[in-house]
Amino acid sequence: MNLLEHTQRIEEQLIAWRRDLHQHPELGFEEVRTATLVADTLRSFGIAVQTQVGKTGVIGTLGSGHPVIGIRADMDALPIQEANDVPYASATPGVMHACGHDAHTAMLLGVARVLSELPDRPPGTVRFLFQPCEEKQDADGLSGASRMISDHALAGVDAVIALHIASEAPTGIVIIDDGPIHAAADAFEAVITGKGGHGAYPHQGLDPIYLLGLVIQAIYGIRSRRIDPTQPAVISIGSIHTGTASNVIPDEVRLNGTIRSLSDDIRAQLHTELEHAFAIVRPLGGDYQLTIQRGYPPLHNDATIAGAIRAASGEIVGAERTIRYGFSMGAEDFAYMTRTVPGAMYFVGAQIGSDMRPHHSPIFNIDENALKIGAAVLAQSAVRLLTQLAGQS
Repeated sequence: MNLLEHTQRIEEQLIAWRRDLHQHPELGFEEVRTATLVADTLRSFGIAVQTQVGKTGVIGTLGSGHPVIGIRADMDALPIQEANDVPYASATPGVMHACGHDAHTAMLLGVARVLSELPDRPPGTVRFLFQPCEEKQDADGLSGASRMISDHALAGVDAVIALHIASEAPTGIVIIDDGPIHAAADAFEAVITGKGGHGAYPHQGLDPIYLLGLVIQAIYGIRSRRIDPTQPAVISIGSIHTGTASNVIPDEVRLNGTIRSLSDDIRAQLHTELEHAFAIVRPLGGDYQLTIQRGYPPLHNDATIAGAIRAASGEIVGAERTIRYGFSMGAEDFAYMTRTVPGAMYFVGAQIGSDMRPHHSPIFNIDENALKIGAAVLAQSAVRLLTQLAGQS
C-alpha cells in the first residue's frame, strides 16, 4: 500500500490549507481561529473531535480499540514580521509562521482525510493531536505538549509520531534517525553587580563590565575545558544590557543566554559550571544573581518506531532518499510526548531550489511540493504502526 497517490489527489487542498493558515498566524495558546478550522475540517471527515485540550489544542479520533497511535502537529506561529512578498503573506502584523507549523497542521489534516477515506485501514485507533504553543512556555513554565499531556491526550496511546519541515534539505528527502535527535534547551538570566561611578575614576568603584569580561571567558571555557569533549554541549550568551552614558560606570550588567545538552548528566554539569563561572566575581568584591529556567528535555527517537517510519519513507520516496542525519542542538517540545510514550519524529525536505530560507527568520518559506510527500510518509507510517503493533499484542 503506497499512500502517495492518495495525498497527490488532495495536493491542491493541502496547499490551500497551508496558505490559509500562513495568512492567519496565531501565537502560542492563542490559536483560536486555527483550532476552529482544524475542528471543523476534522468533523467534515466524520472524525470525532475534542477541543480546548491543553488550552487551545484539538484532538481528532478515528477508529476504535487497540492499538492506539497518536500523530502530532504543532499549530503556533512566531512573533516575527514577515518579509516575504507572496499573496498569502501574514495578515497579522508582527506574527508569522516562520517554522513550518502551518505546513505541519495542513499535512496532518491531509493525513486525517486520507485515513478516514481508506477502505482497508488496519484496525485500531488513530488520535490526531493538533498541539498549541510549541515555541514557548506559559507563566507556569509549560508548553503545549505538556499541557496536552496533562489533559490526558496520550492516555492509552501505544506510540506517537510527528514530522517537521526542513527548509534546509532538498524536497523529496526524508530524514529519520534513532536515539537523540534534539537537545535539551534551558535558558539563563543573570545580573552582575558592582559599584558605579565616573568613568574617569574607575578605582573609586567596581566596574561590573570588567567583571563581565572575566565571566564571559569563564562561560566560554566551560565547553572546552570542563565538559567531556565527546559529549555535545553548548552555552551561548544571547544578550547583554548595561550602561546609560559613555563616561559613567554602571552599577550592574544584565545578560541572558541558552544552554543545550543531550544527556541529563551533562545538563546538570552545565548548570553547575555556569554557577561557578559567575561566582568568579565574588572574590573581587562583586556579586551576582543567576536564574536557570529548565526548558524542553532532549528528544529521543524510539528505534522501533523510527524503523517503521524509515520503512514507510522507503515506500514513498525510496530508500536512497531516506537518510540518517544524526542529532542537532535545536530543541522540540515533542520530547515531552516521547518521554511519556514511545515515539519518533522525522523531517521532510522542503528547500525552495537552492534558496536557503532559514527557520525563525522573516523570509522563511517552503517548497509546497513537500506537503504531499510529508503527508504520505505520515499516513504510511500510521498504517505500518497500526499493523505492527497489532501483531505484537
